[in-house]
Amino acid sequence: MVLVKIGGGRAVNVEGVAQDLAALGESAVLVHGANAWRDELGDRLGVARTVVTSASGYESVLTDEATMDLILMAYAGLRNKRIVEALLRRGVPAVGLTGLDGRLVQGRRNAGIRSREGEKILVRRDLSGKPFSANEPLLRLLLEAGYTPVLTVPIADEEGFALNTENDDVVALLQGVLRADTVVQLIEAPGLLADREDPASVVPRLTPAEVGRWEERAQGRFKRKLHAISKLFAAAPARVVIADGRRDHPLRRALEGEGTVIQ
Repeated sequence: MVLVKIGGGRAVNVEGVAQDLAALGESAVLVHGANAWRDELGDRLGVARTVVTSASGYESVLTDEATMDLILMAYAGLRNKRIVEALLRRGVPAVGLTGLDGRLVQGRRNAGIRSREGEKILVRRDLSGKPFSANEPLLRLLLEAGYTPVLTVPIADEEGFALNTENDDVVALLQGVLRADTVVQLIEAPGLLADREDPASVVPRLTPAEVGRWEERAQGRFKRKLHAISKLFAAAPARVVIADGRRDHPLRRALEGEGTVIQ
């Protein structure tokens, strides 16, 4: 089995991913982002977004009710169904879902995000949380029937309300359940870069033990991604590939070892 995370940027080649999945010959689960679509919809609808940095240095978008509406439109709606469409056109029997559907992914609401603003530490409450369990029977039912789940946020909180979370954390949770042989992260970069300004500085190989050291050096959302990858290895062993999602045949190239391989 292959577990694939598709980044939320516009440049990711979804048509190429769909083509590669059609030729894969083994079961797969896709998890995807849609931050570019969320931000574009927010701009068009006049919904401002607030990016907060936690006291530990991780960036996230504060999720209020208006932002949750954008997530439902962009992630669960537009992006999810366009990915399903691309897969169906190539004969892949895709089923688009959120973690909310059938409580496929259950989470706990955050008590509050401790964010640093100047010299102050503030606690901000919002509609976000951490995933802690997956509906394995539902996932297995779909996979054993030959379907390809295409999954994104929101997830369900303890009472069934929609909850935002990091899709990279969802991938780590699913790996503990599915125990995929390979986990592919398709992003808008050639891989993990030693110098974020130099696309040629791809780090070709890492061990799981080295991920934490790179996390300390990373900035922005990539810092959070590396943190989730560390949790993934704690959940179950795998070969993880961080690869360029913008190229022709992005999934095939990643499975062949292009990008950064962590094993």
